Amino acid sequence: MDIRNKHIRVFEYEKITLHKDDKGRYLLPAELSKLYDFNDRNGNKFFTGIRDGVKFQNYVGVIQIGGLTIEILPKADQKKTPHKEEYDHWHKVLLDMLRICRRIQISSVSEASLKRRYNSILDLYFETYLDELEHLIHTGLIKKYRKQSGNLNALKGRIEFSKNIQKNLIHKERFYTHHQVYDYDHLINQILLEGLNVLSTISSNPILKDRISRITSLFPEVKKLKVQSTHFRKLKETRKTVPYAKAIQIARMILLNYSPDIIRGQENMLTLLFDMNKLWEEYIYRMLVRVKTDDLTVSFQNSQAFWEQRTIRPDLVITKKGSSETFIIDTKWKVLDTHNPKPSDDDLKQMYAYNFYWNAKRSMLLYPNSSTIEEHFGTFWKGRENPQDNQCKVGFVNILNAQGHLNFGIGQEILDKMIE
Repeated sequence: MDIRNKHIRVFEYEKITLHKDDKGRYLLPAELSKLYDFNDRNGNKFFTGIRDGVKFQNYVGVIQIGGLTIEILPKADQKKTPHKEEYDHWHKVLLDMLRICRRIQISSVSEASLKRRYNSILDLYFETYLDELEHLIHTGLIKKYRKQSGNLNALKGRIEFSKNIQKNLIHKERFYTHHQVYDYDHLINQILLEGLNVLSTISSNPILKDRISRITSLFPEVKKLKVQSTHFRKLKETRKTVPYAKAIQIARMILLNYSPDIIRGQENMLTLLFDMNKLWEEYIYRMLVRVKTDDLTVSFQNSQAFWEQRTIRPDLVITKKGSSETFIIDTKWKVLDTHNPKPSDDDLKQMYAYNFYWNAKRSMLLYPNSSTIEEHFGTFWKGRENPQDNQCKVGFVNILNAQGHLNFGIGQEILDKMIE
């Protein structure tokens, strides 16, 4: 009997098909169909459809389809045949990057404890959500006023005369009125409960399922709501709703990325995917901010008008206070050939434009790498009176340190490369 692993790990740009590979990974036809449908609805940006399967792209994170969990992990080396230890290793790297970029909260527990408690990255989000709900219930969920119509035994609000005659012709002691009620049945609590209901459906972690059941039993009775993005846009932040912010943020992630089983026989699906290019960009920004000195300013997503309504935006702009010195960094999450590490012409033209618009003498295209590659500033030969005032470097940083963990000294290494 073929017992399939229900927790599959793949790296960016790996393939998975209906046919079992050398690591025992494969999809069922219903799961592949769900992936195709999800990708079609999202402009085919998450992976490429191939014969009998999919090839993943630069999005990392988790896809859960029914009882199957697929974790897509980043990879910044050129090893062609990864082993299980590498998947575990890059799983930890991804968790650390998400934590540093404030996309996830992880308590200071050992890696072994993390493996015991969580089936996937999704479980970390689920546990954070449950922690937030428990805290809100313990401190007291907020009540709000809402309007409703109905029968009351005491006169309250405005009588609806036609309905009152229709419903209370015999029961003269009752009043059908339009009145205000002060209770828990409002949009915020409806969203939070619906998030809890989805967790109950999608989570296969027995520890979490027990907590979900207990918290659901403590939750006040509110109307069931089919939550859409418009509901989140209706929410207004007030002093009373500030404690709800984190729970609402996670509920949004759960509910807007959930595809329920609408057609009988199909699988429920929940996705949590991150563009690795954007995650790498934000990670580098946060690591630079950690080590920058008081005389430096690091700007993230700094833009200027370019042509008509279009703007131009480098990833990072570093300026020296009290001087006009500016440095540009554009991050690229791709592994260049170590024997011929040259950027594309389009990337170089982009850096030339950044130098011109920000009046920068030096810029850098920054790539992840695990090898030692010689670096130097190359010169743009046109555009400045002195060509040495218009340069760009192809820079490489090792995302891992000598012990194989995330390199927390990466910020200083980057500054040393730029500011000599």
